[in-house]
Amino acid sequence: MRITDITWVKVRVPCRPDSVNSPPWGVDAWESIPRFIIQVHTDEGIVGLGETPRGVSEEAVRAAAQRLQGQDPFHLCWQDLPLGPDMSAYLVGWNSTAYPPRPYELTLPPGPAYVAFESAIFDIVGKALGLPVHRLLGSACRSAVPVDFWMGRRTPEDAARRTRLAVSLGYRGLKMKSALEDPVVAQVEAIVEAGGPDFRIIIDPNQRYYRPAEALRLARDLERFPQIVALEDPVPVWNLDWYRLLRQKTTIPLALHLSTPQQVINAIKAEACDYLNLGGGMVNFVKCAAIAEAAGILVWHGSGVDLGILEASYVHAAAVARTCVLPSDIFGRLIREHDLLAEPLRIENGQVVVPQRPGLGVDLDLDAVERYRVRE
Repeated sequence: MRITDITWVKVRVPCRPDSVNSPPWGVDAWESIPRFIIQVHTDEGIVGLGETPRGVSEEAVRAAAQRLQGQDPFHLCWQDLPLGPDMSAYLVGWNSTAYPPRPYELTLPPGPAYVAFESAIFDIVGKALGLPVHRLLGSACRSAVPVDFWMGRRTPEDAARRTRLAVSLGYRGLKMKSALEDPVVAQVEAIVEAGGPDFRIIIDPNQRYYRPAEALRLARDLERFPQIVALEDPVPVWNLDWYRLLRQKTTIPLALHLSTPQQVINAIKAEACDYLNLGGGMVNFVKCAAIAEAAGILVWHGSGVDLGILEASYVHAAAVARTCVLPSDIFGRLIREHDLLAEPLRIENGQVVVPQRPGLGVDLDLDAVERYRVRE
């Protein structure tokens, strides 16, 4: 099998009205950020699908595509696709005879377009073997992955209204964006009243509680709500000492949003968190989750308010990680006008069903791709 052609389309899919922020906080910038939908074609007629995260340039997509052109997906080391040169080679030097060369040519150096091409390669291999992607990652531990409702920064009245919608759709909890200047206590009170005593809440300030002093004052006001599962990234994440201090001073669990094995190791060594929100590519997520599992830390899969192809890859990876039992950030068409899938991921009672068809188990809606194409 050989890769014969790689095509991509730049798309911009708006958010649904009233899906992110209340009017006082304005329109969120997510809907203005374009994505690239990638199709990797092979000489056997198999097409692999990929989607770039936000912030990836077309130059990065083109550079990765040029390196993949003509390659055989079965001759690539799937778990090493994102890493470029093997880091252990640096220990003995590139020209040392003590370190033998790899038996294959590396085709994907580290870069922002990696996630999309990793997805496409796994999709191709899974389709060729007749296996869902989660089987290639180690096989699923569960048939469905728990997920939560999601919203941006909301007035208490809007937070209550969106919570009632979440309950009507079968969700058992939500994640909410936040900042120190928001009416956080009133928001939580409204959510608890609308959702009931068993409705879970994760608050994500994106580091906008600024310093431990401010974060601790607010945390103490929130400690009376047992519905709060965690505060995610309340203060700047570069200072793990602050997180260790906050864990000593408040009963509310803390979560860190991390993306590399090294970050996870450092957080564990510093005893800086109770839970982890992990991201990155599929192989990277499984690696990070395994490290967290060794430390007894539960995780969930994060997102960037993505479209359907990326979310499908998240579901496969989350299904493999044994301690990925906290609700993941997989929203589907809840936030966007369309996820660009012919059939959206199936979400029932706060869980997304793990696809079992070969590859990613999803198909593109080509009409929708054309409708949201950015024409330049």
